[in-house]
Parts: sequence; structure tokens; C-alpha cells
Amino acid sequence: MTLAATSAAASASALTAATPALQSTPAAVDPRFAISEASIAQAEKLAGISFTDSERAQIVKSIGDQLELFKARAEFGALENQLAPAQVFRVLLPGEEPRARSSAAIEKFSRRGKVAPDNDSDLDWASVEQLGLWMKDGKITARQLVARSIARLKKSNAKLSNVITLIEGPAYTEADQRDFEMKKGKSRGPLHGIPYGVKDLFDTAGIKTTWGAEPWRERVPKTDATVVSRLREAGAICVAKTAVGALAYGDIWFGGTCKNPWNSEQGSSGSSAGSASTVAAGCVPFAIGTETLGSILSPCTVCGTTGLRPTFGRVPRDGVMALCWSWDKIGPITRSVVDTGLVLAAIHGANNRDASSVSMPFSPPRLPNAKGLKLAYDPSWFEGQLSSHSDALEAARACGATLIERKCTPPANPSVLLTSLMAEAAAAFEDMTRTNADDKLSWQADEAWPNSFRKTWFIPAVELVQAERIRRVFMQWMREVLADVDALILPPYAGGMLVVTNATGHPTLCLRGGFDAPNAPRSITLIGHPFDEATIIGAGAAIEAQLSIAGGVGEKRPEMPWM
Repeated sequence: MTLAATSAAASASALTAATPALQSTPAAVDPRFAISEASIAQAEKLAGISFTDSERAQIVKSIGDQLELFKARAEFGALENQLAPAQVFRVLLPGEEPRARSSAAIEKFSRRGKVAPDNDSDLDWASVEQLGLWMKDGKITARQLVARSIARLKKSNAKLSNVITLIEGPAYTEADQRDFEMKKGKSRGPLHGIPYGVKDLFDTAGIKTTWGAEPWRERVPKTDATVVSRLREAGAICVAKTAVGALAYGDIWFGGTCKNPWNSEQGSSGSSAGSASTVAAGCVPFAIGTETLGSILSPCTVCGTTGLRPTFGRVPRDGVMALCWSWDKIGPITRSVVDTGLVLAAIHGANNRDASSVSMPFSPPRLPNAKGLKLAYDPSWFEGQLSSHSDALEAARACGATLIERKCTPPANPSVLLTSLMAEAAAAFEDMTRTNADDKLSWQADEAWPNSFRKTWFIPAVELVQAERIRRVFMQWMREVLADVDALILPPYAGGMLVVTNATGHPTLCLRGGFDAPNAPRSITLIGHPFDEATIIGAGAAIEAQLSIAGGVGEKRPEMPWM
């Protein structure tokens, strides 16, 4: 017997010993699921491969063993949503070092605007940074801010359907505690006493967390997600569980469609639909969202808010509904770029309950700064319908950044990366598909989750592995694209980079770049090196300030007569 034959025999023996199910007499096969050569021929069409007649015959003879493996796995039972696969995705390639920057001088710096608010309207649109200074100076109280937020959330929700659960009692209790602490001279930091909303994917102890989906609308967790706990420790006060497209897709949830404050006839996009909508409507100074494939950037673009999608793994996700374990990220949605850093500083860092989370240094920039930075862009990103975004390029130059033209042609069609996203998502909600609970979801379009999950069952395992290998090719390409620059600047959906960077895990900042119509804001994005959020926040803040100087972009508010 040759070495190869000996190895094959040993492997087969080991496999049989490890899988008792294969040693038993096969159970009678339900005729509905009997596998024939014709079945294999049909399956070939789904897999995009072709076998000969003799090969099909051989497959039919032996495929029962494979089906027994699937059966044994299914008999293990439903898996808890947040149980991640054994394989853990890492953003940094072998030999790649993070470019995380720190500056104590900038960290201590703060900008001051008005000495005190003139009226309640000032509270509705002030930044987290400004509100924190007023709080520290005794010009406002946490109870005052919470009361204002709750009142506006009630009015806003009646028109925009942007809140799933309003949190009143606990919020007022926490506000009084924060005010008491402040009177004693104890401040927990820049978020002390600041109200916020959190996407209704995050567990909140004793308060419903519905995932925006009918099967979970009465779900009440017993513990808080780590992000919720960390924000409480930082002094922030949760006042609302914001609307989320069912199971983190779109803006349709079991209570309706979350709307855009700039145009209440238009959905706010998603899936961080309510988080962007409530911030845009002046209800909360910041909110927390998640992104797998545009769920922060897309609603921020529609609603004209600022969003930061941090590096994958930067923020722990335990206690948060899992959609795709190697794609999901958590980030802040705010009124200003600097605020994104203040929030990120409170929530970042590894947690043992999220195997993908990592701890990397981060200091939130408090000064707008783009001087000396090199920002690369592909001219094709700013052509045709996207030409209006060129205002942001001019603003970057005016801030002192050096703009570098470069052709950024992806190594393959970025859509090939979606195979792994869809496979993970379908696995996360296998039980819903098997039990037909997916029929309860309001959104049943071809592109909605129920149909997407069903068809994903026909992705061959080989295709999934190959897609993950190509994912590494894209990671290597991104390292080359960013090799000699500090960041990329582009419209949010240009060049397929939204898909690429969600797959590779690179941080992305989205900020208001202008308006295509009085009620239609548009965004510009900055893509940074892994764990170098500080650079894109500093540069983004500078561009934000320049755009406001040039055209008052940041000062414009949606017209909301119902408020």
C-alpha cells in the first residue's frame, strides 16, 4: 500500500471513529429528501459546476455520510446568537503594525463656544463637547438635558417612527445621580450627564431589546451590553432604544418605517435608522449604531449626521445581536466630528466575551487638524453624479492637506466578498429559517432577509472558503492603497469601497459634505489605517469646519414644523 493510500485509510478510519453516527445503520430516507443522480445534476446548477454521469453515480453512493454529518450538527440544537465561530477575523495582516496616534496636549484641549445656552434650542443642536462644558460650568443640568431629549423624542417619534422604546424613569434617576455627583465636584468625563440613544440591538437589563423584528418584540434581556455599561460608567444616560430595520437591515421595523427628519416622506435608511434620525432631529446629542455593510454610513448620509465606523474589533460587541461575526462593528452617530472621538474613547477596548475585540491605544482629538496630511483619491470617484462632492476636496486643500491622485482599481469585483457576509448572516438566523418564524417579519421582498437567508443555504462551502481567501487579497490591496498616505477621501459609495472596507475592517468617518437640495444632505468619507481613527477624526473635523466657513454646511437644520 502506498503512503497516500495508507494516509487515506487512516483518515477514513479516524473519521469513522470520531463520528458514531456514521457507524450505525442508516435510517430510512424520507422520499422527499432522497438523493438521486438527477438531484446532483440539479444541484450542480446552483453550485456552478458540472460532473460526469459516472461522477454523479459515485456521489450518490457516498453522499449519505455527508448528510449524516449535517444531521448530527442539526441535532446539537439551536445555537445562541452571539456564539461566534472558532475562526477569528483580524484586521492587521502579518507584520502590519497599527498607526494609532496619541497626543496628550490635544487630549486636554477643548474648544469653547457660547458661555451658556441662550435658550432650549441651543441644547437641541449643541455638540457633546459643548454640552459637557456647560455641564461642568454649572450652566445646565443632566435632568434638564434628559427632560428636553425625552420631550423631543416623543414629538419626533409620532412623525418619524424613530424610537422603539422610550426610557423615562431610569433616565431621570440616572440624571439626578449625575447632577448630585457634579455638585460634589465629581465629573466622569466629557459624557457626564449627556443623554443618548442606542440602536435596539443592544441588550439593556430589564428593558426590551427587540432587534426590530416581530419574533423578538417582547424580548427582555437580564444584563447590559458592554457598550451600554461603559457609557453608563462614563456618565452618559440612555433615554431611548432607537429604531432598527428588522435584524439589522433597512429602516422597516415592526412599528413601521423610520423616517428622515429632512424629508418625513422618505425612509431614513438603515439599519441604524433611528440612531441617525434621532440625532438629525435634535433629540439626542449622540446615538450608537452598528454597521455590517453601510448601516452607519448610509443613514448618516440620508439624515446628514456624522458617523464613525471604527476599525473592526476596536469596540466589543457582546450583548449585541450578531449578524455577521467577522463583519459587525459598533460606532457613534453624532452632531460633530470631534464628538465621535469622545464617544469612541468611552466604549473602545477588548472584552473577553467578544473573541474578535482588541485593545489598542486611542486618544480622542479635540483640535481640527489636517495640516501636513496626505489624502489620496481616485478622480473617477468624483465624476458624473458624484462631481458635487468635489467641494470636500477643495475644503481639504484649504485645511492644509496634500491631495494625491491615484488610480484605485480593486483586485476583483467587491461583490464577491458578500458571500461570507451572507453565509454568516444565514447561520446566525438558521433557527428562524428552519421554524418558518421568518414569515412573521413585515418585510418580505425578494431582497429582504427571509428570502436572502433561504437562498444562502445553497452557497457551496467551497465558495465560502474561496471568498474568504479573496478577502485576504483585498486586505493586502488596501495596505498597498494606503501605504504612503494618511487616509483616502471619497463619496461614501464610490468605487465599491463601502463593501471593501467593511470586509477588510478599515475605519471610516462619514460627515456632512453639502446639499444636493435644501432637504437632501450629502456626505463625504475618510478611510483610515487600521486603528488610526484619530487621524481621520482630526482631518474630518478640519474639513467640517472649512465647509461650514465656506457655505454654512454644518449649521443647517431640517425644517420640522411638527416639533
